[in-house]
Amino acid sequence: MTALSVKVVGWAGSFPVSRGVRAARQWTAAHLASLSWDDSAADTVDSVLLSVSELVTNAHLHAAATAHLVLTWDGRCLHVSVADADPRLPGPRRADADAGATSGRGLGIVTALADSWDIHACHGGKAITACFRPYAGSGPPGGRAGPCRS
Repeated sequence: MTALSVKVVGWAGSFPVSRGVRAARQWTAAHLASLSWDDSAADTVDSVLLSVSELVTNAHLHAAATAHLVLTWDGRCLHVSVADADPRLPGPRRADADAGATSGRGLGIVTALADSWDIHACHGGKAITACFRPYAGSGPPGGRAGPCRS
């Protein structure tokens, strides 16, 4: 039997509504800067930061509570998880939704930017986890391979 070796690095932070989304985005940017991604991952960094903004905004807006943000880099995928205390799972945007509405597009944005994402109930609330693969070493941009498992 061959031993499996996996190296993972991760960070966790809590962002109450009073600290705002900007604090979560800045915290994330600081941790992304510590990863050994090359310049070809710039689009991935932008996608991660926008997704963090959307997911933390959703947690603050719908749960009206602290957003718990966890970043985990396993050498292949950056897993971005945002958990909140609201047990209601989000549904797809309704087809009859107002096209001029200024909200209701957060998960659509995450779907467009992440390589994969999922949602699950946890600890009386929910967590949404999005996976991002930087370009370096994983194929061309837009080459959305199969789902990352968190």
